[in-house]
Amino acid sequence: MQQQVYHSQAIQAWEQRWFGQQNSSYGLMKQVAWITAQRLIALFDSQFEPQKKQRVAVCCGQGNNAGDGYLIAKYLFQAGFKIDVYAAPLGMSKDLHAAEQETRETGITIVSGFNFQQNYDVYIDALFGIGLNRALNAEWQHIIQRVNTQDGLKISIDIPSGLQANSGQPLPCAIKADYTFTALGLKAGLFTGQGKEYAGTVTVIPALPVDDVLEPIAYLSPIKVNLPTRKAFGHKGSYGHVLVVGGHADMGGAVIMAAEAAFHAGAGKVTAICDAKHHTAILARAPNIMLRDINALSASDVQDLIAQVDAVCFGMGLGRDDWAKQQFELWFPLIQQSTLEVVLDADALWFLAESPVQLNKHSYCTPHSGEAARLLNISVQEIEADRIQAIHQLQQKYAGQWVLKGAGSLILQNELWICTAGNAGMGTGGMGDVLAGMMASLKAQFHQGIHLHEIVTLHALAGDDLAQRGMRGLQAQDMAQAVYRAVNGRTML
Repeated sequence: MQQQVYHSQAIQAWEQRWFGQQNSSYGLMKQVAWITAQRLIALFDSQFEPQKKQRVAVCCGQGNNAGDGYLIAKYLFQAGFKIDVYAAPLGMSKDLHAAEQETRETGITIVSGFNFQQNYDVYIDALFGIGLNRALNAEWQHIIQRVNTQDGLKISIDIPSGLQANSGQPLPCAIKADYTFTALGLKAGLFTGQGKEYAGTVTVIPALPVDDVLEPIAYLSPIKVNLPTRKAFGHKGSYGHVLVVGGHADMGGAVIMAAEAAFHAGAGKVTAICDAKHHTAILARAPNIMLRDINALSASDVQDLIAQVDAVCFGMGLGRDDWAKQQFELWFPLIQQSTLEVVLDADALWFLAESPVQLNKHSYCTPHSGEAARLLNISVQEIEADRIQAIHQLQQKYAGQWVLKGAGSLILQNELWICTAGNAGMGTGGMGDVLAGMMASLKAQFHQGIHLHEIVTLHALAGDDLAQRGMRGLQAQDMAQAVYRAVNGRTML
C-alpha cells in the first residue's frame, strides 16, 4: 500500500469524528504520547551509550501539542530518563491543563520560559502543532533559534515548530529536527517545500483507526522502482526513439545532457535537433546520438521526423528570441497534434506561458517554481507558499501532466505524488535537462507502463548516487552513469 499524505485539516476533522463517537480527546493524547515515548526510548538506545539514561529537555508551548510534550516527559521520566520541562504559560485547553498537572505530580521540574539551565543530550520540541498558520512573533522566533543552537539531538512532536504543516514553509523559522514523530498520519509539509530541511527522519505515530471519510491529499512516491526485464530478442527498435529538440546557436549544452540522459535511461535511438554548430561537440561526447540541423528543417521535414519517433523532448536551450519563437511556433502545434509522448521543458514552457493552450494527455511539463510562477502569472513566493495548490492550478489551466521541481518535487497525474529522494546538490544547472531526457526515454520505452512519479524518483536516486562523495560541486554532466545505474537498480546508496 502506498504511503498516504494528508492535509492538516483532514487530520483535525478525523480527530473530531473520533471524538464525536464519544471517544476521549485526553485518552488520545495519552495514547499518542505513550507510543511516542516508547519509540523515543528505542531511538535513544540506538543513538547513545547503552544503559545510560540521557538528560532530556522537553519544550512545551501553549496548545495540545504541548500536552503531548508534558505526557511524553512523564513517560520518559518513569522510564528512568533525566527530564526537565521548559514551558510557556498554559493555554485554554482542558487537556493541556490535565497533562501539565499529571506531569507535575510525578515530581518533574517544570521551568517557566526557555533559558536552559544546563546542556542536554536531547531537546524535544512540543511548542506548536499542525494548526500554526501565522508568522511567529519575535519572541517565539528567538525561542526556536535558541533551541536550534543547542548541541543535542533535536526531536519534534507532530511537526517541527514553526513549519507550516501543508506547504513546508517556515513561518519564518522552524525547529531543525533530527527526527519528527508525527501523530496519526503524514503531513504534506514534512516532505515538500523546505520541509525536508527541518523534519529530519519522519515516523508516524498511529493511534486511530482510519475511517471511510479520511482522504489523502497525496502519496509518497516509492523509493524502489522496478523496471521490466528486457527480452532476449529485443533490438534498438524495441526500446523507443527519442527526439530531443532545442539547442539555440548560443546554448548547446542542454540538448547534449538531455540526449545523453535519454540514452543512459535505455532508449534504443536518440536524435538531437539543434543548431549545427553544436554537432561536433555532441559527436565528440556521444557518437551514438543522431543529429539534424534545426535550421534546415521545413514543416514537412518536422512532420516526417515526428512520424518516426516515440517521444519528443522539447525546449532545452531553445532560447527566447525571435528565432526561438519561430521554432516554437513550428514544432509545438505539430507535436501537440501527434500521439507522441511529449516532454515540455525550459524555454518551451516560456512560450507556453505567452500563449496558453490546453495540452493533450501525453504532455508532461516540468517547471521549477520560477517557470511555474510565469505560467500562472503569480509570484515565486506565492508558488512556494502553497506548492500543492500551484501544481493543481497548472493542470487546471493547461491540462497535461505536471512535475513541479524542487525539494520534495510534486508530480500530478491522476493523483498527486511527492518525491522524497534527491538532495541539495542537485540544485545546479542542467539537472532539469537530464530529467527531461529521462522522462522522454522511459516514456518512449514503456508509455503508460511507467508512472511519471517513478521517473522523477529514478532521477532523484541517480542524484543521490552521484552525491555519495559530496553534494557541493555536483555536476549534471556527470549524471549519465548514475542514471544508468538507477534504471538498472544498482545505485550505490
